[in-house]
Amino acid sequence: MNKYRKYKYIFLPFTVVILVMLSYLLLGRGDMAKVPWTSTTVYEQRLVHSPDGIGKFYMGREIAQVMGHMAAGWLERPSREAEEQPSKLVKSLSLKPNDVVADIGAGTGFFSFRIAPLIPSGKVLAVDIQREMLDIIDSGKKEKHITNVESVLATVSDPTLPPESVNLVLMVDAYHEFEYPREVMQGIMRSLKPGGRVVQVEYRGENPFVMIKPLHKMTQKQARKEMEAVGLVWRETKNFLPQQHIIVFEKPPA
Repeated sequence: MNKYRKYKYIFLPFTVVILVMLSYLLLGRGDMAKVPWTSTTVYEQRLVHSPDGIGKFYMGREIAQVMGHMAAGWLERPSREAEEQPSKLVKSLSLKPNDVVADIGAGTGFFSFRIAPLIPSGKVLAVDIQREMLDIIDSGKKEKHITNVESVLATVSDPTLPPESVNLVLMVDAYHEFEYPREVMQGIMRSLKPGGRVVQVEYRGENPFVMIKPLHKMTQKQARKEMEAVGLVWRETKNFLPQQHIIVFEKPPA
């Protein structure tokens, strides 16, 4: 009896390994790699996945890990203008002075603070799920004396925006990290005014020479598939930035 107690914890891991191997053989590689994430078929969890992802898949795409607030300095790096040309992106939005813009995944407010002066009669809703990022934005508002940027704390499944209140939603290198992309986009659809736009900016997944980790890039085909799944209509894709798509969608008029 004492001998059994001594060795039972050694035998247990081998038993688990044998059971896993039997399951693998019985179910096949594909079934073993796919485990339901929820009771619906919208998401699935896979045991075999990229180390840069969370193992959760949506419409065939693995969701990337979120860049945490500890990397906030990378968003404000001095080389960003030369690398990404954000000034050209902002100019291309064709904003009106009274527009309400939701900057989803606002981070440090890099784009929020560049948009705010262009909409003096409107406002920017700087939306993020990390309170630490919003603290950086609130501090920046005071430092820059900007009054038309409002920080909004979202959840992983809800942007927490009022219904039909937004003219334009901007998502720059953020969407691919959404843990619940379907639910977030449904919330965004509710928040958009009829005819409102969604501008999705992502590193071009079609181009292997764009030196970004694969899960942090998206192809235009995948982006359109996911946006159209919630009722958005593709309008145009602009490719004048060095490495990123600007993909424009619209909420159909009422």
